[in-house]
Amino acid sequence: MRTEFETATENAALKKAIVARIQSQGPIPFRDFMDAALYHPQHGYYRSRREKMGREGDYLTSPEVSAAFGVILARQLHEMWLAMGRPLRFDIVEAGAGTGLLCRDILRWTRDHAPDFHSALAYAIVEVSEPLMERQRDVLAEEGCDVRWSAELPDGIEGCLLSNELLDSFPVHAVCVRGGELTEVFVDWDGSRFVDELRPPSTPEIERYFGRLGLRPGEGCRAEVNLEAPEWMRNAGRSLRRGFVLTLDYGYEAEELYAPWRTDGTLLCFYRHNPSADPYARLGRQDITSHVDFTTLRRAGEEAGLQTLGLVSQSEFLTNLGIAEALAPPAEGNVNLEEYYARRRTVSELLDPAALGRIRVLLQTKAVEAPHLTGLEGPQNA
Repeated sequence: MRTEFETATENAALKKAIVARIQSQGPIPFRDFMDAALYHPQHGYYRSRREKMGREGDYLTSPEVSAAFGVILARQLHEMWLAMGRPLRFDIVEAGAGTGLLCRDILRWTRDHAPDFHSALAYAIVEVSEPLMERQRDVLAEEGCDVRWSAELPDGIEGCLLSNELLDSFPVHAVCVRGGELTEVFVDWDGSRFVDELRPPSTPEIERYFGRLGLRPGEGCRAEVNLEAPEWMRNAGRSLRRGFVLTLDYGYEAEELYAPWRTDGTLLCFYRHNPSADPYARLGRQDITSHVDFTTLRRAGEEAGLQTLGLVSQSEFLTNLGIAEALAPPAEGNVNLEEYYARRRTVSELLDPAALGRIRVLLQTKAVEAPHLTGLEGPQNA
């Protein structure tokens, strides 16, 4: 017999814990609700062992779509190594490595196509989810990959700090402008369901965030404020001694993210590839994301000593680095049409401007003299 908190598609223990906190402390900021939904130590979405990424999970990231994504990133990393003068050691630190497929595909390409670069690599994964870490170990063990794991960014990185669709999963404060006043969304429990309640902001950092941008969401608009993403980027800048920070994520520059026509913000949930705008449904069983403010992210890196090289769409980035080669028809006499059309489909997914192709790619550097990076600028003879 089910309790009052149980349904077939949500975590009853997680729901009970959040309700108990609200009943004890009063309504909580949406940021705290999202943090519990995704990262509760025992019951959060990312602590569970259910399949999250890939065709059988809740959502797709680029490495699950095609190994071509890892190949292209490996090319860009190789170019970074060359720009740094071919150092004997080149760190790749991947923060939030998902299923481990990106790491696998990068190391495969470097082993087969750039052995000198491969021998210089020191690959580390920063991961807080034990189930994902186990999955990564399993995937990479098959390749015999030499990879280290940690829960925190290491110091003294010389190479590249890489993240792919990490920052959009950080807990966010939800805000709303009413009568010219900036308010924050708190979550309450009415006895049968979670409900929104508008209150003054829980921290002055929210007001300061918009003050630094010199803008606010429009009247009546809801929006999200990710205070943890810029702090992560400042830590990234401090952790990097020399090299690059490569950040791929869904997001916009601040003027577009907080435009007055964007009335409902960007919060989205995913369950078995079905998107939803209801973060209170399927508690602990669905992913919750919010688009990144790349203006604030870029400035945070610059405050920590990074130089911004450019911000482009994933479609531009992959195209500049030559992913179109995978779209070329097979040579005469070497025709495997089934493989060719399968490859075309997956590459088209990576470039689709309505989906993965609209992910933004931010590239920043420290202590590297005037690097040319093809992902931003295209081939030098273009």
